[in-house]
Amino acid sequence: MKILALDSSGLVASVAVMEDDILTAEYNIQYKKTHSQTLVPMMNEIRKMAELDVSSLDAVALAAGPGSFTGLRIGSATAKGLGLALDIPLIEVPTLEGLAYNMYGAGDYVCPMMDARRGQVYTGIYKFVKEESGTGYKMETVKGQCAVSIEEIAGMLNEMGHEVIFLGDGVPVFQDRLGELMEVGYSFAPAHMNRQRAASIAALGGAYYRLGKKVSAEEHVPIYLRPSQAERERKEKEAKMGSDAMKERA
Repeated sequence: MKILALDSSGLVASVAVMEDDILTAEYNIQYKKTHSQTLVPMMNEIRKMAELDVSSLDAVALAAGPGSFTGLRIGSATAKGLGLALDIPLIEVPTLEGLAYNMYGAGDYVCPMMDARRGQVYTGIYKFVKEESGTGYKMETVKGQCAVSIEEIAGMLNEMGHEVIFLGDGVPVFQDRLGELMEVGYSFAPAHMNRQRAASIAALGGAYYRLGKKVSAEEHVPIYLRPSQAERERKEKEAKMGSDAMKERA
């Protein structure tokens, strides 16, 4: 099984190739460029360096959202184009699950968080449980991915009473506030584990593929969790126009 994995859901652009359980290539970058400038060139570089024959791919795994609206659309369009051209399925990995998978085997709860702006984070709560075979771990969802305030997610964690590891680009934004809110023990993931990685999307995507969790390129739709800023502004404008019209009639 050979999987190409993409993650452009946040600040990092990341591409990886996994064959069976071997990560053959990974390319990550977070530096002053948009994903539209980086993602396809990164894929081409990996293809050349790893001598990848794209026709040998079995699937494309991608971080399906939530995240940056523009980044998700770029990743989605790229994955859909590959899926259609190669006639292979897509594996939709929820962004927060992929991010949490960076902490595979952690004993504490794992709380990835992405800055969602407007005082919110995209987040979730996950834990790793030893498999019955004793040879690995499976990730379980304690709280599915959602868009909430930092106060709300901290309150959930405090009620659960477990130590927790935080990671993601929301950490530096809310780190001081977490220090004020958290009542249980917590830590922050180190630099090599605290951002999106296509390697984790590939590994988790491989597990999902074996479970039959895949879709056609035509079926794939990004997971946004909430309306875009443009949609919110349009609705606010429509609501204001409606309110003004009612006042005029009155």
